[in-house]
Amino acid sequence: MRNMSCALTTPQVRGRTKLVTRRLGWVDLRPGELVQLCEKCMGRKPGEPLVRLEVVRIVSVRRERLDRLERLPRYGALECRLEGFPEKTPAEFVAFFCATHRGCTPKTTVTRIAWHYEGA
Repeated sequence: MRNMSCALTTPQVRGRTKLVTRRLGWVDLRPGELVQLCEKCMGRKPGEPLVRLEVVRIVSVRRERLDRLERLPRYGALECRLEGFPEKTPAEFVAFFCATHRGCTPKTTVTRIAWHYEGA
């Protein structure tokens, strides 16, 4: 089982309000796979433990341009909620994503990953 960092969305994962994520990579992920969501995977200091948050089962994986959220406002609003950011507008979410992912622009094609939480 692979680990996936949720450093930017730990509260949403802990609250199980995050059902979708967008990534610059993860193109080889497939529906049905289990993934261990972690607080932070890379960049830990020596001896810093890996904090495991939740195990999720992947429901769908697809590639799409990030600016789809802005071009389709109803879709964008729904996706912001699924990402765990109901208070953000699609434009705010796209700006946040680009600011936290080096080299990303609204025209970047990203991997949209949907999941459900395993267990109770």
